[in-house]
This record gives sequence, structure tokens and C-alpha cells, in this order.
Amino acid sequence: MNQIKFGDISEFSASLYLNETLRLNDRFSINAGLRFDQFHYGYNNKLASDTLYPGTGLYNVSDHALNPKLSFYYNQNENLGFYLSLGKGFHSNDARSVVAVKGDLSLPAAYGADLGTIFKPAENLIINAALWYITLDQENVYGGDGGSVEFSGKTKRVGFDFSARYQTLKYLFLDLDLNYAHGRSPEDTKGQNFIPLAPVWTSTGGITYSKQTGFNGSLRYRFMGNRPANENNSLTAIGYFVTDFVLNYTKKNYEIGLTINNVFNTKWKETQFDTATRLKGETAPVDEVCFTPGTPFAARLSLSIFFK
Repeated sequence: MNQIKFGDISEFSASLYLNETLRLNDRFSINAGLRFDQFHYGYNNKLASDTLYPGTGLYNVSDHALNPKLSFYYNQNENLGFYLSLGKGFHSNDARSVVAVKGDLSLPAAYGADLGTIFKPAENLIINAALWYITLDQENVYGGDGGSVEFSGKTKRVGFDFSARYQTLKYLFLDLDLNYAHGRSPEDTKGQNFIPLAPVWTSTGGITYSKQTGFNGSLRYRFMGNRPANENNSLTAIGYFVTDFVLNYTKKNYEIGLTINNVFNTKWKETQFDTATRLKGETAPVDEVCFTPGTPFAARLSLSIFFK
């Protein structure tokens, strides 16, 4: 009903990256890298009532980051390899919030490590698995009601990723990705330190039949498990399991396609937020999960013409 943000945003960034690989022998190598990033944020505030700024006009902030990387690779043989990657990165933010705090929190550092393996147990099967850790100096949460970014302190996450690719027949492929993440805010009290809406279990996968001509298509799923919707985990963002189907008939000069989203018409919640609401008859606001409904069953036919 009333404007809370109104203005123009301008952002500019430039980066330079150098890296060198040192091969100690046929099995072991080391890669070292260094990246420099320069950022410029500008916000032209056009709303005099915006309390984050002393008045309308142009506000500018510049900042930079220097991030080293270091990776170790060991290949036992052509079918088995291991790696350890260490590095520093950053989380870039909404230009309006950066300018409002005069750049103090513009590029909070992120420190991460990955320990993984690439394994090929058979000619038509490849597996990639990794344990990882990341800590972020400042977690930033966008508040839609206030049109601002809240700075909620440090966060730490640890988890694992697993992926597999399997070719069952000449044109038939199976794939699976499974991910787990355990995230907390170490500066907050235990039980009050959950990271709102941070995914815990996620997965994608499916079966694909791939040919350049004739019939081709796929049946795929995407999954997200339940996750905390607020800091004390008293509200839950409900997960989902949705399946999509694609079938194409491809010839040299044209392609006929059928796409079906949400094959089983699953009821699911897409965007979810912990929001204070007050309905008719309620004497006080209530914290609850508000959401955008996920796409229901939908089918689409398509015809593509290729010109060569």
C-alpha cells in the first residue's frame, strides 16, 4: 500500500585470476590460485521517507577482496582419484544494504574445504563423492516486508555430496545427485541457532534416453526435504518430491516435443517464509509459514523448425 524502497541500482565488478599447477609426479599434483575482485555499488535513492538514508540522492561504496585457492590431486590410477580443495571466497550483497552500512559488510569472507574422490568402478559407471565444510563471516537474509537485508552473524555448514552417472545401454543413461548439509549459527544459543530455510537434504535424478534423431526424452525428479523455517525450528518449511517428463521426436529439419511438469500432480510449496500474519478474527499477529504454491500438473506441446 506504501512504497518502502524506490531507487536505481548500479553495480560494477572486475576480477583477475592467476593459477599455477605443479606436477610432482604422474600421480600427484598441486594447484595454487589467487583471485582479486573489485566491486562498486551505487544506489540512487528516490524515496525521501526511506529511513536507511539521510535523504534522496546518489550513494556509492567500493570494496575489494583477495581470495587464495589451494588444491591437491592424487590419482591412484585411471579409475580412482582423490582431491582436497581449500579456498577463500565471499558473499556479495544487495547494493542497497551495502550502501546503507557504508560498505562495512559488503564482501563477508567465506572459507571452505572439500575432500573428495572420483571413482570409476566400471566402464559405464562414474561416482563422485565429497565431504565439505564452509564458514561465512556474515549471513545475510533478505526481509521482503522491510525491503532490506538483515545481518544475522556468522554461519557454519558441513555436509557431503554424492553423484553417480550410469550408462545402462548405448542411448540410456541414469543419474543421481544426493546432498546433505548441516548448518548452524555458532554465535547464537543452541536451539536458537538454526539457519532459516537452509536446505538439509536435496536430490535430483532421473533416466534419459538420448539420440540425435528419432525418439528421445527423460523422466526426472527433484527433491527437497523439510527444513527449519526460523531460528528455533518451531516452524517447518515442508519439502517436496516433484517429477517431470519430456518426450521429443527429432528429425533433421524439425522436432515435436511433449513436456509434462509435475506428472503426478503433487501438491507442493515453492517459496516459503516465516511471516507475521493477522487474519480476520485474530486478536494479535501470528508467526506462520506463508508460501507460493508449486506448479501443478501442466502439459505443453511444441514444434521446432531447424533452418540450416
